[in-house]
Amino acid sequence: MLLYRSLRSVMILAATLFFLLASLSIAVAAVDCFSCHERDVFKKRVNHEPSAAGDCFACHNPHVARFSGLLQKQVQDLCYSCHAEVEDEQLQGVVHKPVKQGECLGCHNPHASDQAGLLNARPGDICFNCHTKMPRKFKNSHMPYSKGQCASCHQSHQSSFPNLLVKEPESLCFGCHPLASVRQKHPNFPAEVGNCGSCHNPHGSDRPALIRNILHEPYADGCQDCHAGKGVPVSIDTCLECHPEVSEQMASSHNHLVRYKDNGCIACHSPHAGDDKRLLKGKERYICSTCHEGTFKRHDSAKFSHQMTDACNNCHAPHGSNHPAMFKDPINTVCNNCHGLHGSFTHPIGEKVFDPRTGQMMTCASCHASKGTDYDYHTRFNRKKALCVQCHEV
Repeated sequence: MLLYRSLRSVMILAATLFFLLASLSIAVAAVDCFSCHERDVFKKRVNHEPSAAGDCFACHNPHVARFSGLLQKQVQDLCYSCHAEVEDEQLQGVVHKPVKQGECLGCHNPHASDQAGLLNARPGDICFNCHTKMPRKFKNSHMPYSKGQCASCHQSHQSSFPNLLVKEPESLCFGCHPLASVRQKHPNFPAEVGNCGSCHNPHGSDRPALIRNILHEPYADGCQDCHAGKGVPVSIDTCLECHPEVSEQMASSHNHLVRYKDNGCIACHSPHAGDDKRLLKGKERYICSTCHEGTFKRHDSAKFSHQMTDACNNCHAPHGSNHPAMFKDPINTVCNNCHGLHGSFTHPIGEKVFDPRTGQMMTCASCHASKGTDYDYHTRFNRKKALCVQCHEV
C-alpha cells in the first residue's frame, strides 16, 4: 500500500512538472521568436488572438515544416481550423475567388493590423488590389463607391446573390433610394420600376444619374420604339427585327435556345444601357455562369484546368453555331488558334483519324478536358499510360 502511494505521488509530481514545463516552453518560445522578430510588428490596434498571446506554435513549427512560413498546415486549412464558419460558407451560393482559392492572406494579416478584421489595408484599397480594371473615380461616382465602402453592397466571402451582393439587387437599391422617390423620378415608366442595373451603373458613370455610358439606340430615342404600353412585355421578336443576324445564328444546329414567349435576349443583354457596345449585363464569365454553374464549379474545383478567361466567346459563339458545344469554329481550329505549335508534333487528329471508342473524328477534346480533370495538361486520363491504352491495346 505504501509503495502504491509513493508511485501515485511520483506520477502526480511528474504530470505537474510536465504541464509547468509545457507552459514555460510557450513563454520561452515567445521570447525566442521575438528575439529575431520585432515585437512591435505583432502588436497593433487589432491583434490576432494567438499572436497576442505569444502562442506562435498555434500556427508555426519552430524547426521545420512542409509549408511556407514554417506553417503547420496550408494557410486555408490553418485558418479554417478556427474559422470553420468561413469554410462552411463555400458550400453554397457565390464564393469570392480568393476565398475559394484559399488565399486568406490576400486580404488579412495573420498577426496584427490597424484595420478591423485584421485587413491588410483599408477595405476599399484591398478591393482595388485585385479589381485593377475598376477606375478609382468616375466622372460621376456612386457615393459608397467613392468612399471605398464596398461592404455597403458586397459581401467579402460569400453571398446568396449575384456579384456577392448583400441583398437581392432591387432591395439593395431601394434600401437607400425609397421606392416612392424612384417612382417619382421615373414618370411614365412603361413598367413597374425596378431592374435598376439595366440603366444605371452602381459604381459610377460619365453620365449624370449614373446612367451607363453606352445607350441602346431605341432607348436613347425614347421608350415607344420597343414598348407598346405600360405593363406590356417586349418580345424577342421586337429585338430580332433590328438584329436579324442574331436570328440566323440562333437557327444553327447548336444554339442558345430562348423561351419564345419570354424575351431571352435580356437574360444576357441590357435593353437600355451598358458599359460596352454589346450591352452585356456584366463580364461574360458571370453571365455564362448563371446558367452553366456546374461547368464553372467543375473548372474551379478541378486539380488541372485550362486557363480561365473572362471572355467565353474567345472559343464559343454566344448565340449559335453549327459546331458542337457552340464552338466558333471546328474544335481543332479553335485550339490551334492559341496552341498552333502543337500542330507540328501532335497526335494525329482530324477528319481522316477516328476515335475507336466512338467512331467519331479524333479531336483535341478526345484526350483533353478543358473544363478540368485530375491530371496535368488537363488530360482525361493519366497521360503516362492510362490515356494511351484507351485506344492502343497493350
